Amino acid sequence: MAEGKIVLVVEDDPFLEDLLAVKLKTTPWNIVMSQSGEEALKELETVRPSIILLDIILPGMTGFEVLEKIKQNKDLATVPVVILSNLGQEEDIKRGKDLGAHSFLVKAQFTLDEVIKKIEEVVG
Repeated sequence: MAEGKIVLVVEDDPFLEDLLAVKLKTTPWNIVMSQSGEEALKELETVRPSIILLDIILPGMTGFEVLEKIKQNKDLATVPVVILSNLGQEEDIKRGKDLGAHSFLVKAQFTLDEVIKKIEEVVG
């Protein structure tokens, strides 16, 4: 598996994906982008990210399902997952944390700078 300072971004919104890519290119992080849960799981067969930014509303399988699969995989279970979603209901946040997410960020409440800061905070 490829190693290093890699952030896997699982996001199906092309606009937000572009914004995150531009912002992350100003950091020492290598970025791997996936537009669906299935695509992310495929990437994880060859890439070992330092952190995963995971949207919940995705085509096909949900981010919750992706998170569950990641945490069930002994090789990936320790990779911190930060949920970055428009969903912000208490039950969504609780479900994400219960499934093993490190943090849950509601998109509308965080700037891209704060997202980068969270990445640095979680993995240094």
